[in-house]
Amino acid sequence: MCNLRSFFTPLLAVLLLQSLVVVVSAQGSASTWQTLTGNRPVVIARGGFSGLFPDSSSVAFQFATLTSLPDVVLWCDVQLTKDGVGICAPDLRLDNSTSIAQVMKNKDKLYLVNGIPTRGWFTVDFTLNELSLVFLTQGIYSRSPSFDNSYPIQTVEDVANLKPPGLWLNIQHDAFFTQHNLSMRSYVLSLYRRVVINHLSSPEAGFLRSIVKRFNLNITKLVFRFLEPNVIEPSTNETYGSLSKNFTFIKTFASGILIPKSYIWPLDASNYLQPHTSIVSDAHKAGLEVFVSEFYNDVPLSYNYSYDPVTEYLRFVDNGEFSVDGVLSDFPVTPSATIDCFSGLGKNATPQVNLSVISKNGASGDYPGCTDLAYQKAILDGADVIDCPVQISKDGIPFCLGSINLYDSTTVAQSSYSNREQNIPQIKAGRAIFTFSLTWSEIQNLSPVITNPYSKYELLRNPKFRISGKFLTLSDFLALAKNTSSLSGVLISIENAAYLIQQEGLPVTDKVLDVLSKAGYDDPTSKKVMIESTNSSVLMKFRDKNNYELVYRIEEDIQDAQDAALKDIKGFANSVVISKASVFPESSSFLSGVTNVVPKLQSHGLSVYVETFSNEFVSQAWDFFSDSTVEINSYVMGANISGVITEFPLTSARYKRNRCLGKELPSYMIPAQPGGLMQLISLFALPPAEPPNPVLTAPDVKEGPLPSHTASPPPVPGGGATAGAPNGLPKIGACIFLSNLAMLITILLLL
Repeated sequence: MCNLRSFFTPLLAVLLLQSLVVVVSAQGSASTWQTLTGNRPVVIARGGFSGLFPDSSSVAFQFATLTSLPDVVLWCDVQLTKDGVGICAPDLRLDNSTSIAQVMKNKDKLYLVNGIPTRGWFTVDFTLNELSLVFLTQGIYSRSPSFDNSYPIQTVEDVANLKPPGLWLNIQHDAFFTQHNLSMRSYVLSLYRRVVINHLSSPEAGFLRSIVKRFNLNITKLVFRFLEPNVIEPSTNETYGSLSKNFTFIKTFASGILIPKSYIWPLDASNYLQPHTSIVSDAHKAGLEVFVSEFYNDVPLSYNYSYDPVTEYLRFVDNGEFSVDGVLSDFPVTPSATIDCFSGLGKNATPQVNLSVISKNGASGDYPGCTDLAYQKAILDGADVIDCPVQISKDGIPFCLGSINLYDSTTVAQSSYSNREQNIPQIKAGRAIFTFSLTWSEIQNLSPVITNPYSKYELLRNPKFRISGKFLTLSDFLALAKNTSSLSGVLISIENAAYLIQQEGLPVTDKVLDVLSKAGYDDPTSKKVMIESTNSSVLMKFRDKNNYELVYRIEEDIQDAQDAALKDIKGFANSVVISKASVFPESSSFLSGVTNVVPKLQSHGLSVYVETFSNEFVSQAWDFFSDSTVEINSYVMGANISGVITEFPLTSARYKRNRCLGKELPSYMIPAQPGGLMQLISLFALPPAEPPNPVLTAPDVKEGPLPSHTASPPPVPGGGATAGAPNGLPKIGACIFLSNLAMLITILLLL
């Protein structure tokens, strides 16, 4: 039905070459698996790589075979057309996965499906020739529509002609087709004479029982698919929950079962995991393989998984008690990497890549940032460096908190301190209650609050511990780090120093130096100290500390940096923190290219750290397949960065130990090719070009020295009045310069 060669883009060609390595590398990772056969679990690609491309499109099937384990199995939901041809489509109705509603207007019908009146454009009402006018679309609206209307519907034979390592046919609605005088049984038996079918599944026991004696079960495995426990299976009139306790009966017509995840790891009402059931071990005892469905990287997971799909897969394939025999996934690259690269990987496994894992407010993706719980979790998860963004209280106590505005990460809005609100635009736009407006004892009366940067997508972080943990002074933080042997160092971030010194009489840099000295960090044999700031004037205060690493943070996304700016940075810093977009710029969430910022910084002897890495899939470009591990790998292997700054240290710490980095890279560990996916988008669907980011120049970097601290200034009349602009804050001017430069470039592009 389609010319497959037309879809063979340069990106796919690269992946094909890399797939030659996969067979060698994947076979090299031997493990003892707790599956029924002792073999590693099978990866089943539902509709191909349907998490990115339209389900069951040619490109989805090809992409799955090129980015997965060498024995990946392609899944096809078989539907029958009016003239009895088997096609691959995720549902009986085509209106949610194709353009049929626009092409065949007013041809929708109302039918009973499992006794429920259902309206739509059904496959049984159209011949294959009529469907040749229809193109596939992405059926899940939260996924990218950029690949819609480019690929025609595939027949089962089209998919078989791709010569996949394995082919899995799912027959979901045999009874429906029978009602419309179409025999799925006859179609499957006829197809079996021409095509190798490795697995054949159905939720209808009667259908499987009718064909079991016609198949060579050494070639084709029949699999009984379970629906939700309270749904009734039509041929037995029993619920699927009841049938899950009668494996002796199922064994008479099937060699395996396909079950939703919740049959194994049920969730409570709050979306946390409950203890696992015995269904896997029970099925294995009955001689049945267990395959598991409903794996999606871009659907909210149990909070126990911290939005990390690799952690979820490991729970099913490598938990020390059992392993399922296969997983059905929309993103087969993730289980492929999990099985080959991360299974059986202990926390003491040798790192395979030189990468510093630096926390962002501790493990702030799991607990309120900068609390004892967040730091303890970061240490447990394997962070190399934990960070303390230093704020200072009214009575001069330096402590760790991610924002100078208490509204951002505490319960101050619900406290009696609302009369301390101020508007200080030099620090932060809008109303705020600043840390220097409360004493340390008053701050201790507040509770920390976990940040939810993606709450508009209804992606919340660990709500059970939303207001848990204790704030730490800088002294407490340093003591914790010093007593933790697994840590290599600490990162201390200082911002707003000029304002605090001149307007509030709080010499924050002097306070930090004093606490570091008293904590014993001046000793060259102590842990590494990293001082980070967006202000060169702050870093200059620490330049006499030869054993400190001075880290300059570039706030803006940049596309390049002038040599003069880099020479200036090298004069006061050892390393630089840049944003992800300064490495891989994006256009409509697709990687549009790669900058030369990292190699230019490194050519000037500067280490490069990149921020901020999060596990939530909405924080990642489409090119990373909604998988935080793919994103990290692309920055490390593709851009050669020195370290990551992350809210979820576990993901990065586990990544650096994965065994696939110690050999030739398999295709599922190849870094994303910037601009590669955009080559697969039709011209009419390409996202518009976005204006380029600014270039970092020497005036953006240069600053005068910090103002000297003499005495506390007089209080501002009225308490809550807007403070006047302080002197000695050239960094603000630099920010305005970069913003104006971006505006100028945008205007020029529009002329």
